[in-house]
Amino acid sequence: MNDDALFHELALTLLPGIGPQLTRQLMSYSGAAKTVLTMPPGKLRRIPGVGDATIKILTGPDRETALRKAEAGLKKAEKEGIEILFYTSKRFPRRLKLIPDAPAILYYQGTADLNAPKAVALVGTRQATDYGRAQTERIIKGLLPHHPLVISGLAYGIDILAHRAALQEGLATVGVMATGLDIIYPAAHRKTAEKMREQGGLLTEFAFGTPPDRYNFPARNRIIAGLADGTVVVEAARKGGALITAELALSYDRDVLAVPGNLDSVASEGCNALIKNNKAALYAEPRDLEELLNWDAALHQAGKFKPAPSYSADDFSADEFALITLLAGAPGRELHMDELAWKAQLPIHAVASLLLGLEFRGVVRALPGKKFLLI
Repeated sequence: MNDDALFHELALTLLPGIGPQLTRQLMSYSGAAKTVLTMPPGKLRRIPGVGDATIKILTGPDRETALRKAEAGLKKAEKEGIEILFYTSKRFPRRLKLIPDAPAILYYQGTADLNAPKAVALVGTRQATDYGRAQTERIIKGLLPHHPLVISGLAYGIDILAHRAALQEGLATVGVMATGLDIIYPAAHRKTAEKMREQGGLLTEFAFGTPPDRYNFPARNRIIAGLADGTVVVEAARKGGALITAELALSYDRDVLAVPGNLDSVASEGCNALIKNNKAALYAEPRDLEELLNWDAALHQAGKFKPAPSYSADDFSADEFALITLLAGAPGRELHMDELAWKAQLPIHAVASLLLGLEFRGVVRALPGKKFLLI
């Protein structure tokens, strides 16, 4: 990806009122962010979902402001060793790209592989008890044989306990932030965040300078859920961010586990309710997670996300590998072309062309009824 392309992609995401879904819509019809930002109003109006208000944003003073911010953002990122990942980048997290409300851009600083073969999220209450602390440390120790990427939200309570336990055990851990990367929140966790930059990383969809506004946190939670193969809720009250993350993971068809707690403990009410309502599997020992996520190859969970073991992202374009990943997680490893287009958020004609290329390379096989099978 050249700097000019990234410059315009960043600018597109900095425009007010142009969210991730509209960004994808504009990209699918234009092919490049630079084209979107230089397209005349007449052509913009032909794109479904684009009206006068959007055209004004794309062609008026907001565009010039976004371009200036993008130039400053790229300079800051280069100076501080921050990677900016547009959703078309080969390094954009594959798991995250598969969720319907995925962010269009990410800011990342760290050493961890966001496409690690195994990734698990640990979340929970900000008012963690001694029981929650002990269970968090126990879960992390149980994960050691798998060397997964540990994901959480850098918040008080279970989140920071999970990050610190992972650091202690030598596991890579990524904190998903509800602020810009230049604002560590809460500030009390700065020292841990600095260690995570060396043994994991910090990740956000929010531009530099974004403060910890309340509505940023639910948005942050969807990224935590989307980055992981599964989410473990360690302690949670009846309401709160941990339960939001669990519900989001379920909506993305990702597995959720919960640690049961004392029936009289307010801090375990949410976990117990998840288990009671069959929204989460009970976590009692590492094998519970291993079997549910198929990490021990003992249980096949049809339809869940699993990275394709036989193919490397380096050998394919980002869009090609997105299709391979979708087919790898499908029952029987086959999907209809329309479903592939919808899940990959790509135009149907682009998917047809990509599949044809993959078929020529012996990666997929065309089946009757416009279905495709991963070989």
